[in-house]
Amino acid sequence: MSDKSPPTLAEKLDRLWKTMHERGAPEWGYPEVSARIEAAGGPTVSGAYLWQLRTGRKTNPSMRVLEALAQVFGVSPAYFFDDEAFKRINEQLELIAKLRDSSAMRVATRAADLSPEALRAIAGMVEHARRLEGLSDEPDETPSDPPV
Repeated sequence: MSDKSPPTLAEKLDRLWKTMHERGAPEWGYPEVSARIEAAGGPTVSGAYLWQLRTGRKTNPSMRVLEALAQVFGVSPAYFFDDEAFKRINEQLELIAKLRDSSAMRVATRAADLSPEALRAIAGMVEHARRLEGLSDEPDETPSDPPV
């Protein structure tokens, strides 16, 4: 995706496909996404049509199709329609990709059952490490469970 021009629908869809799958699992296939859309009560959409959308061969899906894709991939439909929402959600997708593909996820999952006091101590250690590495002191404004 270019920083100079708004991303295309195909680029947005490609980002979702590449990001929104479980760690270590392959991307969802087109038939799987099609089945998930149908199971969620969405419109009937073939895997071939989804491929055409993702590759830019088709560029004008219905609102219902985009809403169904947003639901299946766990993002707001605004991801497709609103530039500001896209930027915000895309930043969250980048974080998801980093966490999924790094040891940071192991730290996060191991810390999940710790007491609030232990979590505050760990957060303090992380902030200290960030300062040592010359990274921003500003707290991350992403909520603990961001609505993607």
